[in-house]
Amino acid sequence: MQKILVARPIFPDVIDRLKQYVDVDWNNGETLSAEALKARLADKDGAITMGDPIDASTFAAAPRLRVVSNMAVGYNNFDMAAFDAANVLGTNTPDVLNETTADFGWALMMAAARRVTESEHYLRAGKWQKWSFDMFLGADVHGATLGVIGMGRIGQALARRARGFNMRVIYHNRSRVAPEIERELNAEYRAKEDLLKQADHVVLVLPYTPENHHTIGAAELALMKPTATLTNIARGGIVDDAALAQALRERRIASAGLDVFEGEPSVHPALLEVDNVVLTPHIASASDATRRAMANLAADNLIAGLGLGPRAGQPPNAINPGVIGKARA
Repeated sequence: MQKILVARPIFPDVIDRLKQYVDVDWNNGETLSAEALKARLADKDGAITMGDPIDASTFAAAPRLRVVSNMAVGYNNFDMAAFDAANVLGTNTPDVLNETTADFGWALMMAAARRVTESEHYLRAGKWQKWSFDMFLGADVHGATLGVIGMGRIGQALARRARGFNMRVIYHNRSRVAPEIERELNAEYRAKEDLLKQADHVVLVLPYTPENHHTIGAAELALMKPTATLTNIARGGIVDDAALAQALRERRIASAGLDVFEGEPSVHPALLEVDNVVLTPHIASASDATRRAMANLAADNLIAGLGLGPRAGQPPNAINPGVIGKARA
């Protein structure tokens, strides 16, 4: 029987599913260090990861490893050049979290715009002694201009939500989406600089790549309206967190909502010192139904990638399908 590692805690019923096909080594405890991960992978044919770095040194330490299934949409933890060189299949879990993540992005944007976290902290601290007309004045979402950077599936789901709030939607993407999608979403393409100047609420939903590192930095923040909000549900590193903290502290933008951070789970200390930011610990896809769907899809990808089960050799979400059927290099 082939052997796999499940590198993080996961739903026990998914482990039971996997055991029908493979011998499972389950790390149901603390996150493994890089060296501990390599040691556990040494005799494994496959693995389920959740953001754990996988690169050429991993494959050197695990000569049998043929499939790594990432329980996430993003796979910037994978060195895909190393995967291709070693003929190791990588998979991810797109689509099943689109709507849940868009829901959360919308909630985060609204919380930032209406100063929900800031006002709750004020109340909990016992500072609310009287009502006043100008207490925690925020920004309207309805009728405002939404700027989406990254018009993939989640970006499109956000744009659909904007219709119910009678918002104007502008977007920037590596390439324009199809005209019929623009019409459906009533979305207008803009250069990034123009979007930042025009949008009342900017939401980031683009994948992390070296080219996208610090897509939003000091220069981009300087283009935004002082009344604007910035929401990041994409990946840490897309925003220069230090530059954002300074812009928030100096009120050069009104507020921000962040679910992801550079170097997470560490958070830049300057972000913890400003009031006008909503901070959450990378939970945009964290509904029970969605996380279960992600876990089961990761299992489906791994089982099929190892040549087992009803979809043997045809994993639903292969990142580099060109290596399927090739011997491990």
